Amino acid sequence: MHPAIMGLLTIAVGVGGCIAYFWGSNQFLDRVLFPAKGPNAGRNINRANMIRPWLFLFPALFALSLYLAYPVFETLRLSMTDRDAGGAFIGLANYIQMADEPKFWEAMRNNMLWLIVVPALSTAFGLLVAQLTDRIGWGSVAKSLIFMPMAISFVGASVIWKLVYDARPPGTDQIGVLNALYVWFTGNDPQQWLTIPFWNNFFLMVVLIWIQTGFAMVILSAALRGIPEETVEAAIVDGANPFQIFFKIKVPQIMGTILVVWTTITIVVLKIFDIVYAMTNGQWETQVLANYMFDKLFRSNDWGVGSASAMVIMLLVTPILVWNVWNARKEMR
Repeated sequence: MHPAIMGLLTIAVGVGGCIAYFWGSNQFLDRVLFPAKGPNAGRNINRANMIRPWLFLFPALFALSLYLAYPVFETLRLSMTDRDAGGAFIGLANYIQMADEPKFWEAMRNNMLWLIVVPALSTAFGLLVAQLTDRIGWGSVAKSLIFMPMAISFVGASVIWKLVYDARPPGTDQIGVLNALYVWFTGNDPQQWLTIPFWNNFFLMVVLIWIQTGFAMVILSAALRGIPEETVEAAIVDGANPFQIFFKIKVPQIMGTILVVWTTITIVVLKIFDIVYAMTNGQWETQVLANYMFDKLFRSNDWGVGSASAMVIMLLVTPILVWNVWNARKEMR
C-alpha cells in the first residue's frame, strides 16, 4: 500500500475509532447501563456521571499500562534472569556483574558529568537569551533562530556537529569549523576532537546544550513576561541597576519556572543516547548509560545486564519525575 494512502487510512481509522468509542460508550452508559428514566432516573444520572470520566480515561490508562507499566515489570523480570540458562531466575547476579564492569562505571561517571554541565548551561544560556532578546527590536527573529535547533532531531544535530569537529589530514583544507580556526590561529596540526578522553564529553555536551537552550529560552521568556511591571518600576525608582533588577527582582520571581526547566532538561540528559551513538558510539571514554544498555541488549545479546542497566536509568529518572509532579500540584493549590 502507498505510504500516503496508509497514512490517510490510519488517520481515518484512528479518529473514527475514537469517535465511535466515545459515542458508543456514552450511549451504552446512558441508555443501557443507567437509563435516565423511571423512578431511579436521578440516581442513574449521578451514577453515570461518576463513571463517565473513567470511560474517557480508559484509552489513556490502557495505553499507559500496555506501553509503560508492563514494560517496566517485564524489564525488572528480565534483569533477574539468565538468557543462556533458558531464562532461569538468578536474582541480583546481573546487577553484580554490571557493577563489576568498568564500562558501566564509565557510563555512570559520564552521565553524572552530563547532569552537572548540560542542565546548568542550557538553563543559564536560555535565561540570558530570554532576557537579552526582550530588550532588542528584532528579538522575535533572534528567538526564532535560537529555537530552530529544537526542530532538528538529535541524530541530525549530531551529524551537523560532527562536521564542525571534522579533521582532515595536515596540509589540506579543513572543512571542520573548529579545526579550521584552530589551524589558522595556532598553526598546529588539526585535532581529532572526539577522540580526546574527558574533553570529548564536553564536545558532545555542546550539541545538547545547543538544542536545549531554545527550549529553556521559550519557557523562561514567557515567565519573564509574566513578572508584574510594578515590581520592576519600584526597583528602578529605588535606584536599582539592571543587574540588581535581574538577579534580585526577576530571577527570584521565576525560580519555580527555572527549576522546572532544569529538571526537564535533567530528565533528557539521563536518557541521552542519540548524540553519543551517532558521534562516538561510546568509544574513547564517552560511554553513557543508555548507550551501554543498547550495547548489552543488541550487540552482546545480554538481556539480563541490559535490562539491569535500564532499571538503573529508571531509578535515576523516577525521583525527578516525582518531584516535578509534586511541585506542579503544589503550585496548583
